[in-house]
Amino acid sequence: MSNNNITGVLFDLDGVLIDTETNYTHFWDMVDKVIPTGVPNFSAAIKGSNLATILTDYFPPGKHAQVVEMLNEHQRHMTYDFFPGAIELLENLKSRDIPACVVTSSDTKKMESLYAQHPFFPSYFHGIITGDMVSKPKPDPECFLLGAELINQPIESCLVFEDSFNGLSAARNAGAIVVAVASTNSRQSLIGKADIILDNISDFAMPPL
Repeated sequence: MSNNNITGVLFDLDGVLIDTETNYTHFWDMVDKVIPTGVPNFSAAIKGSNLATILTDYFPPGKHAQVVEMLNEHQRHMTYDFFPGAIELLENLKSRDIPACVVTSSDTKKMESLYAQHPFFPSYFHGIITGDMVSKPKPDPECFLLGAELINQPIESCLVFEDSFNGLSAARNAGAIVVAVASTNSRQSLIGKADIILDNISDFAMPPL
């Protein structure tokens, strides 16, 4: 992989740039106890899905407002910590003038909470795609194709950093260069699902100029 064939970078958010997946796992496990879905290992089954899909696929319409309010309240009080090496990588990309985009299943409300804690965050990106901006959730490639379009780069020369199986499938389906981060799933389980597998995002190094 040479620097010349990387023209853009697309990042999933949770489990890649910010360390929140364990927090969300506990939250959705709690929701499943309050409003049982009957789905084994529910919190794992929905990873990479946007809120609209989770509500439609797993909860009766009469419970949607309750789930949304529980989620909004939870996210208002969450701490959004960056993984070691995440900001350094974003700084590196910015210094090289390589456009970057966040492609997340999170909704606008959650992003507002993130920006409140880290006002500088949007300055690293040419665009931010949220879950409420796409019609088809991961593993559909729509979100990553939209991200590549937003930074005006061909998807085939974009790196995509992902941690969830749905997200990795979406990146593969889009035709990107796929980088899996073993923060949510084991390294062994990611074999065959990505072009590059990292234990941590800090392990990634851009090719020399």
